Formats: sequence, C-alpha cells, structure tokens
Amino acid sequence: MRNPIRSVVIVGGGTAGWMAATFLARRLAHLRVAITVIESSAIGTIGVGEATVPAIRDFFAAIELGEADVLRETEATIKYGIRFADWKARGHDFFHPFGLYGVGAHGVAFHHYWLKLRAGGDATPLGSYCLATQLAERGLFLPPVDRPPNDLGVFNFAVHFDASKFAALLKRLALANHVAHVDARIVDVARDAEGGHVTAVTLDDGARVEGDLWIDCSGFRSLLLGDAMEVPFVDWRRWLPCDRAVAIPCRAAHVHRPFTTAIATVAGWRWHIPLRHRVGNGHVYCSDFIDDAAAEDDLLAALEGEPIAAPNRIRFTAGHRARFWERNVIGLGLASGFLEPLESTSITLIQSGLERLIPLFPDRGFDPRLAETYNRQSVLEFERIRDFLMLHYSGNRRVGEPFWDHVRAIPATDGLQAKLDAWRAAGEFVRREWDTFQDASWLSMYAGFDDLPARYSMLADQVAEADLRDSLARMRAAIDGTLASAEPHADFLTRVHAGRV
Repeated sequence: MRNPIRSVVIVGGGTAGWMAATFLARRLAHLRVAITVIESSAIGTIGVGEATVPAIRDFFAAIELGEADVLRETEATIKYGIRFADWKARGHDFFHPFGLYGVGAHGVAFHHYWLKLRAGGDATPLGSYCLATQLAERGLFLPPVDRPPNDLGVFNFAVHFDASKFAALLKRLALANHVAHVDARIVDVARDAEGGHVTAVTLDDGARVEGDLWIDCSGFRSLLLGDAMEVPFVDWRRWLPCDRAVAIPCRAAHVHRPFTTAIATVAGWRWHIPLRHRVGNGHVYCSDFIDDAAAEDDLLAALEGEPIAAPNRIRFTAGHRARFWERNVIGLGLASGFLEPLESTSITLIQSGLERLIPLFPDRGFDPRLAETYNRQSVLEFERIRDFLMLHYSGNRRVGEPFWDHVRAIPATDGLQAKLDAWRAAGEFVRREWDTFQDASWLSMYAGFDDLPARYSMLADQVAEADLRDSLARMRAAIDGTLASAEPHADFLTRVHAGRV
C-alpha cells in the first residue's frame, strides 16, 4: 500500500468494541497499525448477549483464545441449539439444533425419506435423527470430531456466557496485544470539510484523539455512523414488531441441559439461558400488545430462582443503518443495526462484520468500491436473518390471540416467500447468498411448525418402505451408540473448572 492505514480507533467497548480490538490486533499485527479503544466507564452497556451460535468457536480460534479458558473465565455452559416452547401452540415444543438430520442416499436428501415414512404412518420425530438434538435433550456433552464418517456425526456447539465477563476477558487479551485504552466520554466529532471523513474526536477531559479508520461500537447511540455521519436507519418494525425487552438474571434452581430456551408469551417470548453461576432471563415483547409493567410481571413470575439484579429495560427498533460503512467509519454491533436475539445472532453479526472487513481493508484513499461491497454484503446478511426470524412468528397457530394473529398475518418478504413456496411445493430448499442459517435450520423450523410439503420427492421411492424403515432404525441405533461415549454436561463443566480439560 502506498498510503496505508496507520491508526484504527474503536469508539465504545463492551462485547462489540473488545471483539473488534482483539480481532484486528491479531489480523493486522503484520501492518503495525495502532489500535485504540475509547470507552467510558461511566456509560453502561446492554450486556445481555449471553447466547451464541457455533461460529463463535471460529472467533476464539482467530484470536487464539482457548475454549477452555472462555468456559472458565465467563461462567459459560455448552449450547447445542434452542428449544422453542409454545410457539406453534401452547404446550407444544420443538428444537433447532446445531447439526444435521440423518443420512441421505441415492442423491436424495434425508428429509424426503423421513417424509415418506411419515406419510406411511411412522410418527418418529425428526429430532431422533440428529445427534445434537439428542445430546441436548439428554443433558450430555460430546465434542464434534474433525472428520465424521457420515452426516450423522455432523454437529457443533456454541456457548452461553456472561457477556460482561467475556468483554473483560477480551479486554485483557487486547491490552496484552498492545491495544491502547482510553477511558473517557466523547464530546465532539471533527470531520474534514473536503471529504467528510472523521478526523478526530474530542474527549470530556479536553484531549483529542485522531485516527484514520473509525469503528463505531457505541451501541444504540451510533455516535459516529448515525449521529456524525448522518446515515439513516432502515426501520423493519412492519416485519418484526417486537420493540422492547426486559432482562433479569436469577439464581439457578436445578442443573440445566445444554441449550437455550425460547418460550412464546402472550405478546412476544422469554429467553432462558443457563450459566454456571446464574440463569439469564429476558422477555422480548411488542408494546402495542402489552405494557411494560405487565411484561415485567410475566418475566418475574416465570423466574426459577431469586432475582439477583434489578430489571434491565431495553427499547429497540428492528432494522439497520442504510450503510454500514460510510467514508472512513464502519459500524459494528448495535451501532449498525439490531435484530431481536431470537436466534442469538447479535454476536455473530459483530464477528461476520469483522471478517468481511479484513479482505476489504482500505488504505487512506478509502476506495468507495470497498464500502459498496461491504454494505451490500452486510445488508444481505441482515435480510437473510430477518427472513428466518419472521418464519418463527408466521408459523404459529395460536389462533385467537391478538399478537400471534397479527404476526401470522404479516406478508412474507419476497425472499421468504420464495423459500416457503419451494418447500411447500416440493420439499426443496432455496439457498441464497449470505444465508446465515442453512438447510437443516430451516428444516427444524418447518418440521417444528408442522409446515410440511405437499409431497416427498418421487426419487425417495427408489428405496422400498421396509428397507427404509430398517435403514432409519439403524441410524437411530448409531446415534444411541455414539451417545454412550458422551458425559453429563455438568460433569464436563466440572472438569473444565478443575483444569482437567
């Protein structure tokens, strides 16, 4: 580079800020770029991003952070997926696992064979053919192998952790990797008159910090991207109407299995995230259908143990900034947009935003084509996740309940409708660029809501029904055999904290 970036300034700490600091410190080490985090200890963070998806393990590897260290330092537990309770109807539940279902054959996907047997009267649940689901339901831990012999062994895990402890761990790692930290509040942002780039910020003590590239991790305030750069917000409430949340941690009353639980409520849903030292609880809801006091009362009534902190009340709007990269400012985390935490995507969106940046990393000329590419990819990723979240609501059959009737009637986006049409007509999946959730995830939702296709593939008739029953029985037996080598989730965590992992 003729005009390389010399300094990166990250505005805001918390999970987003310190993820950015540790990741960039590792990936840009060879460039000798000065990295500074400006974070005011007087400004609180949201701090409720306690559940993740398996991609977090790639982030740990990228910053050379051991998984056992994360588990010990953040009071973490294992997560094999999400249990959805009362979404289809009261008293009904299903599971979204981090793994594949069954083994296909003769060029035919497994779910078509499952659908064929189902049409013949076999009521075996789809989850019986998924190792991740069985580990979760039985409260076991087993690490995935690098090269499983077939799709029955393809699964992964994520973690639940204390978000504040995770940010503190990342902060220590960043400082050890020569990231500078300034504890101050920003009171002014300076931009050059010619190009409109951010050149410096003034702090509350009068000091001035200059930088070439700015990463906005200032949360909902969006201090740089939204305020200084005036990038408008794209409001998605017409598709995702929930706009408030309240979070309350409590003491654990019993040993928990390795999964997140999302419980549908009268006007939204509650999360239940088990950690070693407490349980994270929250209620996401739509203020058009329930008031704040009632939503908080519902959450308090559902706690399994004594509350250990005051309620944390959050107001939000689903959507994103029209541009994620504007001139020399890039937004990450809440500063760039927000999608409710129904599928634990907040942290993975920070991670993917950082991963997208590296191959597009600019020089001080800031070629606008880099920002255009980054923005296109970022918007697509948000849209794909939005469509997946919409399916959680539109699939409900809670007829006669105002909120659920409302969300079920929301017209699908074109992208979601294309997926639904292909599935309902022929049991096929439409794959799109920047889809975060792959076929198995969509299958778990379709099957969970009993939204099944009009027919199974005629190619599944290559296998006689009797042979097919025998084959699927062997798959279930193989999963049971694999589970025999697993250990109780609680025992695994005990070994981790004793330093035996």
